[in-house]
Parts: sequence; C-alpha cells; structure tokens
Amino acid sequence: MAAEKRRERFEDLYRKLEETVAKLEEGGLSLDETLALYEEGMGLARRCQEMLQQAELKITRLKEAFAAYTVAEEEGEAEGSC
Repeated sequence: MAAEKRRERFEDLYRKLEETVAKLEEGGLSLDETLALYEEGMGLARRCQEMLQQAELKITRLKEAFAAYTVAEEEGEAEGSC
C-alpha cells in the first residue's frame, strides 16, 4: 500500500476527487451509495492535502537551504575582501 501511495500523482487523485464530487452533486443516489462516495471523497481529499503539505514542506526546506547557501557565500566574500 505504501508503494502504491508513492506512485499516485496529485493530478490523478484530484481528478478522481472532482469526479466523486460531481457524482454527489448530481444526486439520485441511494443513501448507501452517497455515503460510500462521500467516504471515498474524504479519503481522496485527505491524500491530496497530505501531498500538498509535503510539497510545501519540501519547498520550505529548499528555500531555507538556498538562503543558508547565500548567507554562507556572502560571508565568504566579505572575509575575502578584508
């Protein structure tokens, strides 16, 4: 299951979520079908949110690493100019 989650693409999950929401909005489903679709949609939404949070964390870490590199580079230039 973990390997399956890693292969999932955000775009695919989001498309499935949109399809699920459309079916729910369409109506005409039994209570059991509605509940099953709602549960599926909530799971898809949760997985999309997790992927977005992971991407945001990765971007934050990259920005921090770049900022640290820039500061170190500027300090190196300052030391060299003395």
